[in-house]
Amino acid sequence: MKIWGYILWATVAVSTGILVLLGYFVDNPAIHNVRLLILQWATILAAVALFLGLANLWSVHWKKVSDQEKGWPYSAVLMLFFIVTLAIGLVFGPDCPIVANLFNYIQLPVEASLMALLMVALVVAGFRMATQRRDVVSMMFVGTAIIVLLGYSPWVIGGNGFVPETMGYLRVWLTQVWSAAGARGILIGVALGSITTGLRILLAVDRPYGD
Repeated sequence: MKIWGYILWATVAVSTGILVLLGYFVDNPAIHNVRLLILQWATILAAVALFLGLANLWSVHWKKVSDQEKGWPYSAVLMLFFIVTLAIGLVFGPDCPIVANLFNYIQLPVEASLMALLMVALVVAGFRMATQRRDVVSMMFVGTAIIVLLGYSPWVIGGNGFVPETMGYLRVWLTQVWSAAGARGILIGVALGSITTGLRILLAVDRPYGD
């Protein structure tokens, strides 16, 4: 019976994937409507999954607050803001100025602070790597980090000198050429991996839905 279950779910997955792909490449109203219906089902399932994730988050922090485990005040603050933000969004809608202010003046500064901490951690890790393993890659990593930091940092001697302008040009060159090329390479690799995984599921080689 187990093998028949695998065959059934493989048939459903392959048929669904083929219908969605045909909806993009075949100009047929019936197939187009089926593709839209399947995508709407997928959107509903994603919303349900998000709701379950939020419920799990609430239960974990509720247990931590109830048992007064280590760090429970942070969980209490998270639950409080969760209730307030959810209530405001449900009553006034997601486009409410209060919700926008909460995002602009709380969420964005917190994310910026975390990115700054990440940058400092990367620089410290780079210096440690350079001291422990002195090779070309380590020196390039540390040198690139220093140039980018100096290119973004304010200069005491003024912003119109040769050194500040040179650091600025190097920073722009590194971030807009080398960094952008690396990011695009990573995105291309992710896209190729996604295509490969999708093809393996369509061909029923991988069956994550059968476990």
